[in-house]
Amino acid sequence: MIWRWLALCLSTVGFAQTNGTLSGPDGLALTERIVQLTEATSLTAPGLARSAAPMLENMKQLHRNARVANRLTLTLSQGLLIEARGYLAVADSIRKPFPYPEEARKQTAELRDAVARLDAHFQALLEATEAQLRGSDRDNLRRYAEANRSVPPSSGRRVVFFGDSITDAWRLNEYFPGMDFVNRGISGQITGEMLGRMRADVIAHKPQAMLILAGTNDIARGVAVETIQNNLTMIADLCEFHKIKVILASILPVSDHHKDKNPRFEMTVGRPPAVIRALNTWMVDFARKRGFTYLNYFDAMVDEGGFLKAELADDGLHPNSAGYRIMAPLAQAAIEATLPATNPQQKGGRKRQK
Repeated sequence: MIWRWLALCLSTVGFAQTNGTLSGPDGLALTERIVQLTEATSLTAPGLARSAAPMLENMKQLHRNARVANRLTLTLSQGLLIEARGYLAVADSIRKPFPYPEEARKQTAELRDAVARLDAHFQALLEATEAQLRGSDRDNLRRYAEANRSVPPSSGRRVVFFGDSITDAWRLNEYFPGMDFVNRGISGQITGEMLGRMRADVIAHKPQAMLILAGTNDIARGVAVETIQNNLTMIADLCEFHKIKVILASILPVSDHHKDKNPRFEMTVGRPPAVIRALNTWMVDFARKRGFTYLNYFDAMVDEGGFLKAELADDGLHPNSAGYRIMAPLAQAAIEATLPATNPQQKGGRKRQK
């Protein structure tokens, strides 16, 4: 018996990394096992399955969300812990049949150990997050620090492309040759982090306009819509104060078209289309009231079902070359509308800075 217990403990500890957190695959494996054990043990006592049904369904949804994120995030870990602990409390309160099956006892013990491992992961993530917030570079200002020092004076029609991975991966020199366009996208960032980079990565370059494409990561991380709106408003306020014109790009649609290739590509779970549409609607109204340019990528890239067209992205989120070919002329038209050329020579400019 002691060897079985020891093997069980070792199998649980095997999920751990040296800092106490789980790797992406290990976190997903632990989450899946918790769901499996919950489902199995809920069938061992009369009435338990019915009582546990809402919690089990929530666990399954959290597991699906973790698969999309490809990791067990702080928020997902907390949600799963709440549901799992709630289930164990209900299971403990329900009378068990006698004799209680030995296999059920083993599964319940394994479930408790798995929940304890999940709690350790959650606590480690919490500590890491707090350390990052206390750190000296929460917003990743070091990413472009060296490049920013080498940016020459503005040509007179400079535009900073500001955003997350969709901007970061956009090779602007290929799509806008000869233009003074500066790419300051950082993969994975949310609007709050972009707000912290405004002076160093936008204002310091003295652009005539800023094109911002942001918000999809906020949605995926569960940032409140009101907070996203507030961050975009403050970014726009800073631009206006420094006489930088604002081009506000719609959040791109997402899709699940490629989830059969990889479960991570089920994008609508973490980025609900309804939330994307609501934020885009707000942007339209915000841009109209403030006199900003609204750049509508969404309508050009959405299919009849309300999702990102399958051929425009290979993962349901990030545009491929076909996607960028749709976006480029729309961005160019928005820039021309925002910074109309007073003479033909102003249509060009220096090459985009790195």
